Amino acid sequence: MQAGLLLAFDDEQAQAEALAAALGVPMALVQRHHFPDGETKLRLPPQLPDEVLLLRGLHRPNEKLVELLITAPAARALGARRIVLVSPYLAYMRQDMAFTPGEAVSQRHIATLLAAHVDGLITVDPHLHRIASLDEVMPGCPSRVLSAAPLLGEWVARQVPGALLLGPDEEALQWVAAAGQAFGLDHAVCHKQRFGDRDVRVALPDLPLAGRAVVLMDDVASTGRTLVEAATAALAAGAASVDVAVTHGLFVGDALAQLRAAGVRHVWSSDAVPHATAVVPITPLLAGAVRAF
Repeated sequence: MQAGLLLAFDDEQAQAEALAAALGVPMALVQRHHFPDGETKLRLPPQLPDEVLLLRGLHRPNEKLVELLITAPAARALGARRIVLVSPYLAYMRQDMAFTPGEAVSQRHIATLLAAHVDGLITVDPHLHRIASLDEVMPGCPSRVLSAAPLLGEWVARQVPGALLLGPDEEALQWVAAAGQAFGLDHAVCHKQRFGDRDVRVALPDLPLAGRAVVLMDDVASTGRTLVEAATAALAAGAASVDVAVTHGLFVGDALAQLRAAGVRHVWSSDAVPHATAVVPITPLLAGAVRAF
């Protein structure tokens, strides 16, 4: 893609500037004004080029989705003919089936909504469990799904040589396997049972952990309860140390404090979500995908 402009928001300005510099394209910010009643007024550049790259991560999704759904049609009205959305964190991907009658399958509905407003999507490690690709839920909208797992694996291999990569549940296998195979690190996954948003039980895999440096790896850390349970179990089994590496560090509420209290030594995340733990940059990953789009 030969973007004529990177359009972004002020709360993601640092990442936008890095991506614009990597691509060699100009950048502009969408200006926001929040009214007392909770509505938001947005102002874009008055004239836009044909090809626009729109950067918007969807952590804090309800607020950001509204802004995105206003920005995309506004950009078309101002001259954009093709809009490619770069969303390093794609929200609402975990609700991929109706677990009880009447539940909305949010993944399907949000993906369809986005596909109606943009001409392409680039994202990083979306939580795709029961579908093979975003093509199944984003009809007519080309997508590129990137993974930060090799980048996290490289970071871990430098920080903790010989570490055991441990996924806190079976769904993490794709990430620990990709990172482990890329850098020659052993990997395994735990078994998880979830009873509520903050009530989970984790069973360790059947392998010796005594004296080993363990790094828990996953795509997203939200409340952190699964990671806390896995860390507690690993240390009780004799692990020499436990660190955490995740793509999307949401760390809601006191999640980070709970991980520290459980004995986790280091917490690392990619900068797909801005956070104090973000030490692994994904700009080269995003820039490469944009050039090839």
